[in-house]
Amino acid sequence: VKSWADAFGGELYSIVTKYSGSLLLQKKYKDVEPTLKIKEVDGLELVKKFSEQMESMLRRKVEAVERLVEAAEDADLNHEYNSSLEFDYYNSLLINEKDENDNYVELGDEFILEPNEHFNNLLVNTTYSDIQLPTNVYNKDPDILNGVYMSEALNPIFVDNFERDPTLTWQYFGSSTGFFRLYPGIKWLPDENGVISFDCRNRGWYIQAATSPKDIVIIVDVSGSMKGLRMTIAKHTIITILDTLGENDFVNIIAYNDYVHFIEPCFKGILVQADRDNREHFKQLVDELQAKGVGTVNKALTESFKILREFRDAGQGGLCNQAIMLITDGAVEDYEAVFEKYNWPDRKVRVFTYLIGREVTFAPNVKWIACNNKGYYTQISTLADVQENVMEYLHVLSRPMVINHDHDIIWTEAYMDSALFASQAQSLLLMTTVAMPVFSKKNETRSHGILLGVVGSDVPLRELLKLAPRYKLGVHGYAFLNTNNGYILSHPDLRPLYKEGKKLKPKPNYNSVDLSEVEWEDQEEILRTAMINGETGYLSMDVKVPVDKGKRVLFLTNDYFFTDITGTPFSLGVVLSRGHGEYILLGNTSVEEGLHDLLQPDLSLANEWIYCITDIDPDHRKLSQLEAVIRFLTGEEPDLECDEELVQEVLFDAVVTAPMEAYWTTLALNMSMETEAGVEMAFLGTRAGLMRSVLYVGSEKISNR
Repeated sequence: VKSWADAFGGELYSIVTKYSGSLLLQKKYKDVEPTLKIKEVDGLELVKKFSEQMESMLRRKVEAVERLVEAAEDADLNHEYNSSLEFDYYNSLLINEKDENDNYVELGDEFILEPNEHFNNLLVNTTYSDIQLPTNVYNKDPDILNGVYMSEALNPIFVDNFERDPTLTWQYFGSSTGFFRLYPGIKWLPDENGVISFDCRNRGWYIQAATSPKDIVIIVDVSGSMKGLRMTIAKHTIITILDTLGENDFVNIIAYNDYVHFIEPCFKGILVQADRDNREHFKQLVDELQAKGVGTVNKALTESFKILREFRDAGQGGLCNQAIMLITDGAVEDYEAVFEKYNWPDRKVRVFTYLIGREVTFAPNVKWIACNNKGYYTQISTLADVQENVMEYLHVLSRPMVINHDHDIIWTEAYMDSALFASQAQSLLLMTTVAMPVFSKKNETRSHGILLGVVGSDVPLRELLKLAPRYKLGVHGYAFLNTNNGYILSHPDLRPLYKEGKKLKPKPNYNSVDLSEVEWEDQEEILRTAMINGETGYLSMDVKVPVDKGKRVLFLTNDYFFTDITGTPFSLGVVLSRGHGEYILLGNTSVEEGLHDLLQPDLSLANEWIYCITDIDPDHRKLSQLEAVIRFLTGEEPDLECDEELVQEVLFDAVVTAPMEAYWTTLALNMSMETEAGVEMAFLGTRAGLMRSVLYVGSEKISNR
């Protein structure tokens, strides 16, 4: 057996070396060795440089949003409210629609749409924005008409921003009245039931920008009188409140009748981060609540105030706003003592009350609770009222920010932009949104703190990672981004999609995957903690890396370099693997010599690498990377922007590997089919992404097409 194995191995080895030409390639590299430079990569310097470039790119996005905020606030200042305003605007549902007489319908004028590469080939209008309204908002409501008329002033700013920074994607203004102005304008399609459910006021970016972080305890009455419809409305109210919370908020839910019970016993006496997993868990528990017994609200209130006070004193939680949401069908007992003991005179906790049902007997009591604790009172008598009434609490919580005019810039965690256009399934890009609130500057209403809406813009994470190109990170090197909540924005091992039949769908928790789930070797969470705290530093770990879609595992030692991106909640990490990954070859060739070898027929470049920027100027979009590099080198397209270092390396590789073509061709001509059948193809790839290949058999004979 041993001699068979040796013979077999020897035979394989000689066939492979002969047909691949690996010995020739080694010799060619040896010949140019005197002209080569080998440079060691300095990881910390690299990560700091990338981080600075990312910061300046993100700062441009922030400036674009700031210009929009300024324009919107000035437009509002100069706009007099007119309740009988008549005004035709482009409604994104109705544009280009005609009635039976072939005239355009009202609010649906002609709106020219053209496909645009920069917006995933969607049909858009880059000179004008249009307006989307959810189905439950009347499209000629005077509040809407005034708001739309006022926000027309944003159109020139949208266009100007896009001209200044062509890497910008969607820019938009979500109004507190419910309309959504989107640039570039698109045609919006309803879902299969003809309903448009997208309401910008429920989106994460809107809520995060409109309020600061908050600690919330929801108290729900589950006494016997809540049976039936009231319980259904109460459950829907809780779920709607949960949907307004995000990663930066903390929450718990208490149900009370004769006694107080936390609906999740494990969370007794604490607040938990309102991340997606916890919210989903709460929703399931809320669904199982049953109404019975007699309600006594005092104990529940006492318990809530205690939790909030403990968290406040210990410096935990959101450290910003605290509130109690009381959901009940009436309160009779004497609860003044509770507030006196725990909340007056400072009133650090706001109390919001939701009176469920049509009864008005208890309205004064329930209203008194809210008004004496800096809260807000609403009565919810049908399921349809829930959405509008719950959103009110956000405006109350945002008042102090509005009065002080604190324009906080918010960055959301990564999400797929398919959420924005449920109607057009898009190539699923991961985005982050930068958003900022818009306040009313009018003197007469300054003290009311009126929030007009939120301005936002999307930043594709792909654009950010272009600033940390793969070729600078060596073999097995990569860059990744995460947020200050420990969630991954972008990482080569983040697999956000799964296949359902033929369709790719996002996994439910794709945007809350923790760094520790991907870099799992970081058992002590040293890397995670340092990156969450925005530190700059370095760490090395032994890791196992799957390659070939998980068929093989490599054991490597990786060096992690990390730093924060100033002005954002994000951190950047760069990983270099010990050994090959720490060095870079720098070759030297003249353009004339290299160009000739680049033009050989069986040569290609890695198309997903960016040698030249082809996706901004429309004239360059049709070029492949190889065509672009050749035009850049011959000077045919003087305005092409290319990465000179990378192009230089490609030229060098082209020259060194050029003799392979001749070697392969000679072999192919002298092959006798009988003795040497089975060798079909030879190929080589270099570290600069250059590939060459040769077929030893006619293309119809290849066994693996």
